[in-house]
Amino acid sequence: MKRKRLEQIVRNFSNVRIAVVGDLMLDVYIWGNASRISPEAPVPVVQVKEKSSCLGGAANVMRNVVTLGGNVSAYGVIGDDYDGREIQKLLKKYDIDPATISVTGDRRTTNKQRVIASAQQLLRVDFEDTVELDEMIRQQIVEKLLLLIEEKAVDAVIFEDYGKGVLSESMLQAIIDAASSNGIITALDPKPGHLMQVSNLTVMKPNRSEAFAMTGMFQRKNGCPVEEDTALHEVAERLLEGWKPKQLLISLASQGMALFMENSDMVVIPTRAREVYDVSGAGDTVIAAYTLSIAAGATPEEAAEIANHAAGVVVGKVGTVTVSKEELIDSFWRED
Repeated sequence: MKRKRLEQIVRNFSNVRIAVVGDLMLDVYIWGNASRISPEAPVPVVQVKEKSSCLGGAANVMRNVVTLGGNVSAYGVIGDDYDGREIQKLLKKYDIDPATISVTGDRRTTNKQRVIASAQQLLRVDFEDTVELDEMIRQQIVEKLLLLIEEKAVDAVIFEDYGKGVLSESMLQAIIDAASSNGIITALDPKPGHLMQVSNLTVMKPNRSEAFAMTGMFQRKNGCPVEEDTALHEVAERLLEGWKPKQLLISLASQGMALFMENSDMVVIPTRAREVYDVSGAGDTVIAAYTLSIAAGATPEEAAEIANHAAGVVVGKVGTVTVSKEELIDSFWRED
């Protein structure tokens, strides 16, 4: 019965539209073989066989929403450059309209290049600008989103912050307040290095390291069960008190996830991953699946279960990848 219920929720994703706003990136993968060490330095020499590009950052969240069966309205900023045009082209492949994305000649599009050999990542090179975005462009994004919210043209808004200067605290709070007044879900994937003290989110989703960093607490090496992790409980209490999200979902890598809500006991969801090859983009999958589930009528516990299954599928693949609706449903029925 539980599996049928989860499947029904996922089948309802097609009725959900989510606005995703945040730091758009292009993820580039350079695939090859490394069979010798360079005579110039003690580093491997990679003979390149293939190069591929895919959506990263907030754009990967958009892609995850679509592959899971939902619908996306896209907001963010790209540079007037090759990488920006590549993001626009890739978004169109997923039937995501890039027309609502702002284009500026004042900053370059973020490009993250990864070198992979024998299914192992050897190196990452980042090309990016992280200065704060021009306030006029921010205001244009806010106005577009407020109109969407007032018209109730979306069911949820996801804020995807990678600390690249696009999002600001006042920008987020204005959107959150409008969404709250109109019964629209808001979700934040935070970046501790670009901390924004906003309140009244529907859900906030840091991983364990991010949660500790956001509260300034020292993270000791954890060897105890989640239920007995007093430091994690204290971190959750501080986040609930400081940010006041209705739901706090902390991803815990091999330990799964922990869901916290005010005046409610912690709910632990064990990991569903069978094999872990690459965690790139796993957090994007989690926030997409969780938000879609809540918007589709799931309880927070059901949404966390679905998001955990989605993460379990995606970490078993190499690269910034996604999970399809059918793969997700199949994982419910393959549950041990």
